[in-house]
Amino acid sequence: MHHHRRQRPDRGLPPRELRDLQLRVRAEQQTPDCKARYAVRSGAEGTINEFAHGHGMRHCRYRGQPKAHLQHVLTAIAVNIERLSSQPATEGPSSPRPPTAFKTFLDQHGIPRSKSWRTLGS
Repeated sequence: MHHHRRQRPDRGLPPRELRDLQLRVRAEQQTPDCKARYAVRSGAEGTINEFAHGHGMRHCRYRGQPKAHLQHVLTAIAVNIERLSSQPATEGPSSPRPPTAFKTFLDQHGIPRSKSWRTLGS
């Protein structure tokens, strides 16, 4: 009676299959789609890290879901203000946005359009 060696479950894949899998995954990681997904993930993880370590968000200051939610919202606002204030100031006034297709259509047909939505109804 001969014993054939069973592969132990903790050994994983045979070396050749493991190498082939690693090569395939590494090639996939170089695709633009994968790089774009990873950039999003990296940004999200950085933000979560900033909340947890920079703003004590591992613990809640208040009892109850509504107050906890308010803490989250106010902390998010604070983080956004910090990020905006650390950006370099832009030189001079920002350039006006090009007209939308709808505005161009109105202009081509001589239909007057309000310069600002704020003046509508006044």
